[in-house]
Amino acid sequence: MIRATLATISTLLALALPAAAADDFIPSPTLRASVTVTSDVVRIGDLIDNAGSAALIPVYRSPDLGTTGTLTVGQVLSVLRAKQVIGVMTGDIKEVQVTRLARTLASKDLENAVAAALERRFGLGEAANITVTFDRSVADMRLDASNTGALQPVATRYDARSGRFDIAFEIANDNNPAPTKLRFTGTAIETVEVAVLTRDIDRAELLKSSDLSLERRPKAEVAGEPAARDRSIGMQLRRPMRAGTPIRVADIVKPDFVVRDQAVTIIYQVPGLYLTTRGKAIESGAEGDTVSVLNMQSKRTLTGIVTGRGQVTVQGASQSAPTAPAVEQTSSIKRDEAPAAVDTAALVRNLIQTPASPAQVAQAQIPQARLSQASAKSE
Repeated sequence: MIRATLATISTLLALALPAAAADDFIPSPTLRASVTVTSDVVRIGDLIDNAGSAALIPVYRSPDLGTTGTLTVGQVLSVLRAKQVIGVMTGDIKEVQVTRLARTLASKDLENAVAAALERRFGLGEAANITVTFDRSVADMRLDASNTGALQPVATRYDARSGRFDIAFEIANDNNPAPTKLRFTGTAIETVEVAVLTRDIDRAELLKSSDLSLERRPKAEVAGEPAARDRSIGMQLRRPMRAGTPIRVADIVKPDFVVRDQAVTIIYQVPGLYLTTRGKAIESGAEGDTVSVLNMQSKRTLTGIVTGRGQVTVQGASQSAPTAPAVEQTSSIKRDEAPAAVDTAALVRNLIQTPASPAQVAQAQIPQARLSQASAKSE
């Protein structure tokens, strides 16, 4: 009985020993082929898995921000042995690449941050219209990856006369309670997008697409509303201007359809009547302008509206010109008597002279027949 009991206990102990050994097994440290770090040092725990209590021991200086360095396996193992880390499993790894993560601030991002800090302050307008120039050329800036906060302006100075700025920013840091501080100085000027002449332009020329280019100019250089490029094409300048000059709305006008001393066609219109005659422009005008013209036949000065190239329209009465009253039943006109012929030349002269009254238009249109008092009496 005793022997059987001892045998059972021995069997149980034999079964229990492997399990206890398995619980006490520590995984072997394993080398990594690719390592990324965020701090300025590389630690043992960055290089190998299962580093245990040695994980926080620093062994290398990290590469520069945003760059990658390479170490041979022999170099790594030598350093680890010096720190009492042995038995590292390397597999088929030949070298270890170490990359230091970074946060990159592009120069354009910095310009936008400065413009946003000045937006609608110190007499400036929208940030999109503020052009920023730094005192020193600012390339893309790399910060430690732990700087995850936004660029927050904490001190802003600006001189409106010179356009000089001095702005300090802070960025929250995940690894440090003290924020990272940045400071920039330079010049900030509000600009506007404006059409600029690409060549010298005379007043009589019409602006073409190739004559204009879009540029951003300091707002102080463009006194008045800047002219849009698409609305300037086909227009004329009020005065000759040189290449490089920004165009304002006040600088452009509609093209002259009538030029002073130019031979023009005078059109006289009343409802149901359309007459033309020759004339000479006394002043220049664009389409829709009111100008004075000289009727070459009557030598009278008329006022009309420019309605086309070389055309001036003189409007007549707003209502239809009255026609001659119908001949009454008691009229003395005989049925076989023909009305007098219409004098067309006289009609033109009468109508083109400063607008005739409705009665004059009617008389010119239909000359009244002469009634014979004797005939009337004989009947």
